[in-house]
Amino acid sequence: MFPQKLIEIKYQFDTANHNLGWRMLVDAVIDTSKINIFNECIKLANWQEQNDNDTEGFKTRCFEILHTLEKEELPLNQLDTLLASAKEITKVYGSNKFELGPINIDISAGQLIGLVGENGNGKTTLLRILAKELSFNEGEIQYPFSKNKMDDYALRTTLTYIPQRTPKWYGKVKDNLKLTFTHYGIKPTENEQWVSILMIRFGLWKFRNYSWSELSSGYKMRFELARTFLRKPKLLLLDEPLANLDILSQQLILEDLKMMGKSLSNPLGIILSSQQLYEVEKVSDEVIFLQNGKPSSFNSLKEKDNIVAKQILVVELDIANSKEMLQAALQTLQVQQLKLIGSNYYIEINNTEVSTLLQLLIDNNITIKYFRNISLSTRRFFNRQ
Repeated sequence: MFPQKLIEIKYQFDTANHNLGWRMLVDAVIDTSKINIFNECIKLANWQEQNDNDTEGFKTRCFEILHTLEKEELPLNQLDTLLASAKEITKVYGSNKFELGPINIDISAGQLIGLVGENGNGKTTLLRILAKELSFNEGEIQYPFSKNKMDDYALRTTLTYIPQRTPKWYGKVKDNLKLTFTHYGIKPTENEQWVSILMIRFGLWKFRNYSWSELSSGYKMRFELARTFLRKPKLLLLDEPLANLDILSQQLILEDLKMMGKSLSNPLGIILSSQQLYEVEKVSDEVIFLQNGKPSSFNSLKEKDNIVAKQILVVELDIANSKEMLQAALQTLQVQQLKLIGSNYYIEINNTEVSTLLQLLIDNNITIKYFRNISLSTRRFFNRQ
């Protein structure tokens, strides 16, 4: 698997996708845990800081690190190892007796699960239960990755929960990360290199001497992730990590989490809650949404509804025309449902291709302001409510 990863990295550079190639390369370097290779990356990060426009020089130096990595043999940890298994978990609280559950969820190494739903439906509660920060009324949670029984303190060092609002810290980014690593017993001779390589990986290198107040929301979240990955967690639980981030920052953080979760040397399971449904479902292996405390698995709903076999096209559409004009344009199709939700129409059609629908709308002079195929998106199930 490691040689294949190096081939993929080379491909990214050869197709001029240097940003992704660099991030993948740093991941491969981290996989080795070799301080001498860390030093090569750190040296290159310093060089790039001074030569930001020299893309060919940067690529050449990245290939030199790739050649070094080709000589490495990497002992691999098994992906898909079950990390946590929650069975029939329920939690009742509050004056209105809000009930969460019953929840059944399994998370394995290398897996990313998206947890979606409107506010007040129990997402934070579920994450805190899995992190052993909250008790629950009924059910059972097991953590099979712990072969020897751990006390709660030891277990919670490998179950990392990052809340939506993280506490303020003082001092510089680098100093805080070095202090974190010291707490986890890393030798002083390796502290600097580990902190540096994770700052590089999470895009914090040029902000290493910044303080809390000087960082944007996106980079504060990256700091929290870097601090978390210093601990080499088994299970990472994130509550609204995309809140207050612009769309590009959201995409990059999700992409980084997906990539680092599938680390060859230290794979981990990730569960994150978010309101950014479309962005989350693009990187998730499974999406679970909560409504009134009750969970639904998108994978199981797809199987139950047999979506693909039924050839149901489901779209969201915003137009500049009247509803009557839209209905007239669709009259030759097998429309199962058409309703207005906010400013968008939600439409279900049997046995129709996207291209056919779009051409029909154009031919009937329908002015399209927004169009999205949500046939295989969890969005369609929210719109059912």
